[in-house]
Amino acid sequence: MADPLLRLKSVRKEFAGGVIGLDAIDLDIAQGEFLTLLGPSGCGKTTTLRVIAGFEAPTGGTVLLDGRDITPLRPYDRPVNTVFQDYALFPHMNVSENIEFGLWLRKIPPADRRKKVAAALDMVGMSDKISARVTELSGGQRQRVALARAIVCEPRMLLLDEPLSALDAHLREQMQVELKRLQSGLGTTFVMVTHDQTEALSISDRIVVMHDGRIEQIASPATLYDRPATRFVASFIGTMNLLEARFAGLSERMMKFDADGLHLSIPAAGEAPGLGESRTIGVRPEDILISAVAGPATTPARVANIVFHGKALRIRAVIGTATEIVIDTPRQGETSALQAGTNIHVYVRQDATCPVLAA
Repeated sequence: MADPLLRLKSVRKEFAGGVIGLDAIDLDIAQGEFLTLLGPSGCGKTTTLRVIAGFEAPTGGTVLLDGRDITPLRPYDRPVNTVFQDYALFPHMNVSENIEFGLWLRKIPPADRRKKVAAALDMVGMSDKISARVTELSGGQRQRVALARAIVCEPRMLLLDEPLSALDAHLREQMQVELKRLQSGLGTTFVMVTHDQTEALSISDRIVVMHDGRIEQIASPATLYDRPATRFVASFIGTMNLLEARFAGLSERMMKFDADGLHLSIPAAGEAPGLGESRTIGVRPEDILISAVAGPATTPARVANIVFHGKALRIRAVIGTATEIVIDTPRQGETSALQAGTNIHVYVRQDATCPVLAA
């Protein structure tokens, strides 16, 4: 990465009672990227956003913007704007007045304010609501007004605190597309907080997965999904079978593992484990296939239950002594007739990416 727009260096936040919100995290954010802070409640993602915005003072560490230390600056002295979860619009003002408020504080001339407001509303597709009262707007429309108010002052960075959580599923999906379109068009750096992994995977350039005040992994959506670095990331991003497997030897630069009868082949990288040593290996449900007949590479399994997922079925099956696996398979042909108690044969897709996971 070239010189980052924003850099957090060993940022630590300790709350009253010794509760650690952030445990000396380091993070670089590039100019023009859409970066998402992702993790469960209490992981530190919102605290990180508030430290960047200036709403929380770190206990230790430094916040740098364009190489300049902004750690002591108050929120309104930082060239960043925040879109809050509840949008924080002024109910006594109409749409235009809400968006114009920040420009008025900066003493922008009235004629220029009107031009900027019109341009911001056009960007979010709300030009026809310029005089509407906030109380007359739907949830999606209020979210667009909040975005327009945030971008009208042309911040270096836009911070979004779970901006879509109040919307229904269909509208949230629409707004994900709109957010990415807006960010790409503006070229502004967006930093978003969410606990919704699907949302993060859909629109982010990079994702920061957080857990217990620490950063577990920073990567693109595809890398996080295909090559999670730790057990936590693997279990949090999508659905993953976490299998305890024993090393069975090397063959043609492939490490062979056995997970309670399920055969796994992984490209050799680094030093191989000792024969019989155990490792945790992640296998995605779509990478476990069902065979109509037994074969040398298949493993017997028994269907425990089946969940209907439209075009696909999610099957929970048991292999070996008592290991449960999750399989996602298209709802077609013989799989349509499967039911609990059916005996099947399974194997792992040959080109599957099966990461060996750290603790």
